[in-house]
Amino acid sequence: MRRFDTILGPLVVLALLIGFAFVGDNYFLRLATFMLMYAVLALSWNFIGGMAGYPSFATAAFFGLGAYCGAILQKAGVPMFLSWAAAGLFTGVFAMLLGRAILHLKGHYFAIASLIVAEALREVVNTWTELTGGGMGLNLPVLQMDVTDQARFFFFAMLVVAASTFVLSAVVIRGKLGFGLSCIKQNEDAANILGVDATRYKVFAFVLSAVFVGPAGAIYAGWVNYIEPADAFDVLLSVKPIVMVILGGAGTLYGPVVGAFAFLILEEVVWRNVLTFHSGLLGLLIVLLVLFMPQGLIRVTARRLFRRTAAP
Repeated sequence: MRRFDTILGPLVVLALLIGFAFVGDNYFLRLATFMLMYAVLALSWNFIGGMAGYPSFATAAFFGLGAYCGAILQKAGVPMFLSWAAAGLFTGVFAMLLGRAILHLKGHYFAIASLIVAEALREVVNTWTELTGGGMGLNLPVLQMDVTDQARFFFFAMLVVAASTFVLSAVVIRGKLGFGLSCIKQNEDAANILGVDATRYKVFAFVLSAVFVGPAGAIYAGWVNYIEPADAFDVLLSVKPIVMVILGGAGTLYGPVVGAFAFLILEEVVWRNVLTFHSGLLGLLIVLLVLFMPQGLIRVTARRLFRRTAAP
């Protein structure tokens, strides 16, 4: 019965999203597409950060790499869907090689190493003008369809990636890999003693944190029809998923999705009106979440909220 409820909930949400896609206006489609993209980023980061406890800041690198990979292939004449798939494959291979190089580091050393990757890739893109367009960016072909149909098309494309990420997250959390990552998060040395191949598990989680972000970046590039290094490798793309996962609940299945939805509301309602303090508010939010809600929204039940409110 519990397994049935676990399956029914996501199916209901999926059905509602599909239904609203046909009745909602372009503004709703834009917000829904962003929410799905944020869900992909948060669910992906949750593999390495939430389950394994490694504070990765490489999401921006994976997103930008996927965006440019997809854009370059499309401009070369590769069909859109194949270019998106290739972006995922290329980003996954890159993450595997990068993971083998930096996952022996821990704590802030790993965080700094992963953060530098996005800046390094941005410099490569800026200087490789013949292939990437450099600082001028790349223009992508515009789909020959109605504006609403185009918005709906990219919404469904992002929905497929988000649903795939969610399904794989469910499989990992309930499987051997999820148990191994949980052991690594609690005590990596003890996990090795118990027979968990920590290096292999961490690399696998790092690859999973990239393989869906790449297609999401490629879809985003096709959606906006233009990318540039500053946008594709924006450092906030590394920070936002961390906030979403902490906000929703790190290491959980539904937490990153709940966090992505809550973050989008905050971004749309609050930060659009205080753009000057956007980064400052983001940092303040991280501090408040860590201090007062370390387990995230998904684990804060209504009863606990009532008890805290009613406590003398």
